[in-house]
Amino acid sequence: MNFQTAQNGNRFAYFLSQPHQPFFFMGIVWSVVAMLLFMLAHKGVLPFFGLDATLFHAYTMLFVVFSHFFHGFLLTTFPRFCMTQPVPQKVYLTLFGLYEAGAFLFLAGALFFAPLAVLGVLATFAGHLFAVKNFKIIYEVGGSPDKKDPFWLLVAHASGLAAHLIFVVGTTYAVFGVSFNWLPWATGLGVYLYLLFLTFVVAQRMVPFFSHVMANKPEKFLPIAFTLFALKAAAFALDLAYAEALVTVALAAYLLKEFLAWKLPVFTSPAILWVLHLGLFWLPAGLFIDAVMRLGEVWLQTSFLYAGLHLLAVGFVTTILIGFGTRVTLGHSGQVPHADRVSVALFWFTETVVLARFAYSMGMGFGLDLGWLFDLSATMWMGLFLAWGWKFGPTLMFGKRGA
Repeated sequence: MNFQTAQNGNRFAYFLSQPHQPFFFMGIVWSVVAMLLFMLAHKGVLPFFGLDATLFHAYTMLFVVFSHFFHGFLLTTFPRFCMTQPVPQKVYLTLFGLYEAGAFLFLAGALFFAPLAVLGVLATFAGHLFAVKNFKIIYEVGGSPDKKDPFWLLVAHASGLAAHLIFVVGTTYAVFGVSFNWLPWATGLGVYLYLLFLTFVVAQRMVPFFSHVMANKPEKFLPIAFTLFALKAAAFALDLAYAEALVTVALAAYLLKEFLAWKLPVFTSPAILWVLHLGLFWLPAGLFIDAVMRLGEVWLQTSFLYAGLHLLAVGFVTTILIGFGTRVTLGHSGQVPHADRVSVALFWFTETVVLARFAYSMGMGFGLDLGWLFDLSATMWMGLFLAWGWKFGPTLMFGKRGA
């Protein structure tokens, strides 16, 4: 794929010339907008119509914010994994249109007229289904002799589709005043088998590759990991605290053992790589902490407000996202993937967002009046993506280096 910057041509055409550019850019926009609306709704400042704030937050994070970044990355790299032609522009622009329409309608429904939210989830689900259909075609026609990783990426997306479908049904019922206990299943599948497992499959392939390390993985590495993630999702949905903690510890120990065996140059890598190493090791660390928090909730009869889940979503997924996003944005714009001082500051700032959100959960779990930490962590999240957009937005839009 050989693209030119838009110095002498149509700037808008350049913005749409590679799939990661519009998806990354709008992922940044929705990261800020969705979090701002959730924060205001959570504080009672902005009422939602027919939608619970928790439902809004779970859906927008899974299938609006993170899905934008997933599709931006995979539309570029999945054909390479399968050794086939790049995704045609018509295909990824159709997907982009469905996602933007769905996101806009869902947010408009939450703010003004609830039935619009149903149209929003239907449009976004249609986009997700369209994406998976095209990934499946790429997988089938690709000439790669080893398609294990692409296969498990398809499995992750299939799990995401299942979770997405539950959200479609549940949101429709919620809008029309019918309630049943569907959200734990949608969240469990969406977080553990889509958000985390998909990020893990990409990371376990790309982090060793970028680090120039030959990672000798067991033949059953991904099947075992998927099975443990699936058991965790089921235990989470069924609220089986002890079973969930046991499976979580087993998963964390298994992943940590394998990651250490890769002998990644964690302490000698440049920043563009060590942020990926940091994100990778956040996965077993977050899982261990999640198990402790889950048992603590039972023993102390309290709630840590999904402390472990947020450690994984922000610590693991967002750190990997920021690291990969920076590398892909620079690499695909013809610039050397090098993290300057601003990029390194963004890497470290990501970790402060992780800690702020964890501190909020811990404080509330122990009955401390630390509600201000919610405002702080949400504001820091928005600040992170605003800063990342300020730094790399010009590169995504026009092929120019940001400030």
